Amino acid sequence: MTLDQIKALVASGESETLEFKATTGTRREAAATICAMFNQRGGHVLFGVTPEGVVMGQEVNERTFEEVSAEIQRIDPPVFPEIDRVRVSDDRQVVAVRVSPGSSPPYQYKGVPYRRVGNTTRRMSSDEYNRVLFERMHAEQRWENQPATGWTIDDLDIAEIRNMIAEAVRIGRMNEPGSREPEELLRGLGMMRDGVLLRAAAALFGKTERIECDMPQCLLRVARFRGLDRSEFLDNRQFHGNAFQLLASGERFLRETLPIAGRFESGRMQRIDEPLYPPLATREALANALCHRDYATGGGSIGLAVYDDRLEITSIGPLHFGLTADDLFGPHESKPWNPLIARTFYRRGIIEEWGRGTIRMADLTAAAGLPRPEIEERNDCVTVRFQRNDAALIRQAGSAIAERQQAVMSLLRRSGAGLSLREIRSLLNEQVSDSQLRRTLAALKVKGLARATGHGRGSRWMAT
Repeated sequence: MTLDQIKALVASGESETLEFKATTGTRREAAATICAMFNQRGGHVLFGVTPEGVVMGQEVNERTFEEVSAEIQRIDPPVFPEIDRVRVSDDRQVVAVRVSPGSSPPYQYKGVPYRRVGNTTRRMSSDEYNRVLFERMHAEQRWENQPATGWTIDDLDIAEIRNMIAEAVRIGRMNEPGSREPEELLRGLGMMRDGVLLRAAAALFGKTERIECDMPQCLLRVARFRGLDRSEFLDNRQFHGNAFQLLASGERFLRETLPIAGRFESGRMQRIDEPLYPPLATREALANALCHRDYATGGGSIGLAVYDDRLEITSIGPLHFGLTADDLFGPHESKPWNPLIARTFYRRGIIEEWGRGTIRMADLTAAAGLPRPEIEERNDCVTVRFQRNDAALIRQAGSAIAERQQAVMSLLRRSGAGLSLREIRSLLNEQVSDSQLRRTLAALKVKGLARATGHGRGSRWMAT
């Protein structure tokens, strides 16, 4: 490093990736910080810079280097950061330690694991240490790459395997394998080792009857609720099957259940009807749930719940590798929890781009005039939440909704028990006939904004 580079670093101030130490006399505290940086995103520790950011330097000799190196050697597993000496004046230098993100976290200094929180170094909690340790072990030994004990090729849907390969070749995400023999195809996908099927093959291609018996966690629960909570079911079903079957079942349920929004395009006489939530966005969320969920939990599942005001897709298992919900809506590295399953979805064309699934969902909902999806992590589950926006739904209809429809919607939203035709007409600030009002309500019903209960004179209208 050069002095100009040191000054440029110092100008940014201390942070999660930058620590100032006035002298190497604080090398023990610095070693803890270096340990924390190896556990996270890496960074720099600069000896010879005051906490206020003044580049003073210090006298440096071979013993200084030996003392710093000896302290760093107390980090386990062993680490080898780059250490530079940068001249500040004739007799003073800055010792700069450059830390790369560690390849084998969690690291410990003198038997204690550390992490960075802002510009401070703190001891890791036991829960966090265990999580990081589990993630390190996960790279080599995880649920999907273990043998599927007792499974044979006969337990798999061979047609599904061949369809997957054919589609991957067609869209250019696989080279032509030259064979359609199931064993050869599975070996090429990395799902067969020493003649033994891996669990990923069972989860992706297993026949339903075998899946239901041996892998009950390969389950999709779907429900349609009346209102905004779970107090009343309108529909409640469960589907067992491999990942491709569950994806298809989830998409079919959404097509049957979600309200339809209509819009018109210039030059076309016919109205274009589309689901309230963009199908490509909901498909991405469902595919992500299937790829990133925790299959090791035998009682786990994926949940798909439709409410009057939102759609929620929930998968078992937390976010991993230090990712937060906010991180997912910005550029981030793709680290799938089940890479064999995720890679197969990618090759099939279900997942479009690595690390961009959540960004794509946000783009699709924004284009539809809907709020950005919410991602919530709670109780070792991750929920993706799509929310409706009546104003946005109105925009989808092609042009601004008639003032009368706006006024009627305002009345229905304020009335919890619903309103009769006569009550709506009396509350409107304009003279309107029964036939005009019925046409208005019918239009709102077609757009999924209103619904009627009862029949004839006893019917009442309410917002959906």
